[in-house]
Amino acid sequence: MEIQILEHDFTVSKIENIWQIDFTQEYIFISKTPDEISLVCESANTPANTIASEPGWKALKISGILDFGMVGVIAKISNILAAEGISIFVVSTYNTDYIFLKSNTFEKGIQLLGRHGYNVTQTTINAL
Repeated sequence: MEIQILEHDFTVSKIENIWQIDFTQEYIFISKTPDEISLVCESANTPANTIASEPGWKALKISGILDFGMVGVIAKISNILAAEGISIFVVSTYNTDYIFLKSNTFEKGIQLLGRHGYNVTQTTINAL
């Protein structure tokens, strides 16, 4: 399985409303519940008025389109990383999954995945 490194730094934030988000940016992941609105975006594009922010994330994208019937893709990756004490933050889209690791564990994480048979590439991914 091929995994691509995204060439950006990311921040995970809690925001007050979606009007703070610049939807022209390449990567924006939003979740809304009755309790919060969460935003993951490139660190340089984090809104100024966040409720809380956690910067310092790097991202991997699982290449290709994942069929909804595929089982265990994230479980296998997370088990490899968890066994070495590396926590992850996952965002799933219709097509694929994005795996976020803290910057200080990122290099170790991609080395571990490589040793377990994943082809980790440094290709920059363009927007749709």
